[in-house]
Amino acid sequence: MKLSDLPDIDFVNMDKENVEAEIFELYTSCTGRTLAKGDPIRLFVLAIVHIVILLLNNINYTGKQNLVKYAEGSNLDHLGILVGVERLKATAANTTIEVTLSEARKVNTLIPKGTRVTAGDNIYFATDDNLIIKVGETKAEVMATCTITGEKGNGYNIGEINQIVDPVPYVKSMINKTISVNGAEIENDNSFREAIIEAPEGFSVAGPEGAYQYHVKRVSDLIIDVAVISPIPGEVDIIPLLINGEIPQQEMLTLIDDTVNDKKIRPLTDKVIVKAPTVVNYDIELKYYISKDNESMATSIQEKIEEAIDSFILWQKSKLGRDINPSELISRIIMAGAKRVEITSPVYTKIEPTQVAILESNNSSLGEIEDE
Repeated sequence: MKLSDLPDIDFVNMDKENVEAEIFELYTSCTGRTLAKGDPIRLFVLAIVHIVILLLNNINYTGKQNLVKYAEGSNLDHLGILVGVERLKATAANTTIEVTLSEARKVNTLIPKGTRVTAGDNIYFATDDNLIIKVGETKAEVMATCTITGEKGNGYNIGEINQIVDPVPYVKSMINKTISVNGAEIENDNSFREAIIEAPEGFSVAGPEGAYQYHVKRVSDLIIDVAVISPIPGEVDIIPLLINGEIPQQEMLTLIDDTVNDKKIRPLTDKVIVKAPTVVNYDIELKYYISKDNESMATSIQEKIEEAIDSFILWQKSKLGRDINPSELISRIIMAGAKRVEITSPVYTKIEPTQVAILESNNSSLGEIEDE
């Protein structure tokens, strides 16, 4: 059962009218007096009613913090420990750095672990290991990790990280060869809540689909979806998808591979292969029409329609195996205020569980403002 399917629960009745009636009834039974609306004592009793309601709210909150559906922050952390799950810590972005010497040398050249490089914006990446460029060679690659955790280190394009902070003799340049990825903030409550619910899947040692999905998602909070298939007996293919429909690069695939091939997780007879999803590109080619009755709001309607199209694009690529569905796109545009839509593409396309549909080009425009 999903958490959303569970009925809401209250541990105490916090209805103001009920509380007020009970307290006034208690006062009357104790004193034999019935308070008139203008009685000063009535105001005092109403103040007590307010305090009691605040206490009932605290009691209700405290009770709910013992339930996974409602728990927050450290209270949720304590519930996670009961099933052996910890909140994912913030992680730093990483990238591959290519180091180039000014010339080939007759001795090995050492680039020490921790050598820093930057894009010039006070965000630094430090090499993860000592790198040795061998005799006669001029280039080699090494992994580098951002010196701060979180998403700030993500998204540096190839070649942007190119300023050497810690000069090394004979090193001419240090440049990132991959887009920096994998930086994440500390896991939020909603993601951690789902991990607690899914935790029993990880108890299995037989290699079911749910167990692999659970362990992969615990690698990083950036992983939004996982496909697990077995194309042939004994072989398991794992296909992860990142948040916002991002395709995982080799650094992330390596992290996942190290996790699922741990002997404490992988069944002895399984050969586990981690792969990036296959991208299925599609185009948007459409015209939308606005009713003449809404002509005065045409500009704001256009803005809402563009937002609706953007939301469809994100929705489409946020899950593996989600079919390309033009009906969903039309529905969102109509809900945004369009009178009708003429759509050339996309057409309905079946997407396999290991695939993700990603937009290649968007050519959407206003047809005209027309009568009903």
